[in-house]
Amino acid sequence: MIATIAFFFLICAAVLEGIYLFRKDGKLDPVSPILLAATIVLIAVEIIKRSIAIQFFALTGLYESLIFVALVLAILALAYRYQKKLPYFAKLEFGATLLAVAALAIASSPLAPPEVKPPVPALQSGWLILHVSFAFVGECLFAISFVASILYLFSKDDSRKADLDRVAYTAVAAGYPIFTLGALVFGAIWAEQAWGVWWSWDPKETWAAVTWLVYTVYLHLRLVAKKGGRAVAILSVIGFLLTLFTLFGVNFILKTGLHSYR
Repeated sequence: MIATIAFFFLICAAVLEGIYLFRKDGKLDPVSPILLAATIVLIAVEIIKRSIAIQFFALTGLYESLIFVALVLAILALAYRYQKKLPYFAKLEFGATLLAVAALAIASSPLAPPEVKPPVPALQSGWLILHVSFAFVGECLFAISFVASILYLFSKDDSRKADLDRVAYTAVAAGYPIFTLGALVFGAIWAEQAWGVWWSWDPKETWAAVTWLVYTVYLHLRLVAKKGGRAVAILSVIGFLLTLFTLFGVNFILKTGLHSYR
């Protein structure tokens, strides 16, 4: 019930943001931030409630992972609205909100059963929680870069494109170390504790490494080669598509490996 109410609030926020995109005066709606804040509180309450029920942090199943992703995206959308250091684009906030809606929509579908049940013994580790939470936060920042890059590719204004490129780069620069810690470092430590090996070339591990390499190339082009433009924006889009495949494709398409029980 709590997640359903959060889903309703999030949809309302997205609708309001979408409507205000058509205003010629550029005025921002005053209600969607309140709805985003309410969504954040409700999802946090849902996660806390589930955590108490299973006596462990509720972040070990697909449903819990999706609502956590929606929580982080809603936080990023709200934070982006009020930050002052980066250029603000209403379409970017709208895009981030839509991605949060998509996460909750999948969580509400038969693909993600919401049953509350304790995790299997291999998942009962603090290293797992660090692994998953850091990886998801990094991936949500990659999502912000994805939206900014899409807007960049469809923009024809050079000044606007430069600002969008800056936002996309900032999101990747912030997300990359967090994702590296979560997906690779904490993941390897947990794998050694759970399975006795640091790295097993499990499909999810492999695709996470591929995703990391793409964003490594992105940062190399930006920081070392000093390149930007369309090619780098496309690379950001590819990186996020790989992120989505790592999150969902491995589970629903490959269905193999040590992560398959997630």
